[in-house]
Amino acid sequence: MASRAPSPWVLRLYIAGATAHSVLAIRNLRRLCDEHLSNRYQIEVIDLLKNPQLAQGDQIVAVPTLVRRLPPPLRKIIGDLSNTERVLVGLDLRADAPLSTEHDAEEPHG
Repeated sequence: MASRAPSPWVLRLYIAGATAHSVLAIRNLRRLCDEHLSNRYQIEVIDLLKNPQLAQGDQIVAVPTLVRRLPPPLRKIIGDLSNTERVLVGLDLRADAPLSTEHDAEEPHG
């Protein structure tokens, strides 16, 4: 009996140019995905300086913002993704988040 492969994760990272925060967010996202999702993820980086019209579709109000498109439900995390535990909880890869005052924040959606 063949087992079904896990569904791929589709992640979209919105940035605004090659700022220090943008570069750090890209690096942190790739590291997190390599460590926790192995080969079952797809990352799309969208530079809003080049494609500002794309911000409206996912209602982006700050950058960098990570949007988990798949698996549902849609989730957003704002910041450079340096608070690993907070990002893992925000993406539903970890059950509990330690209390933190770092600048990565999960944006609730319902």
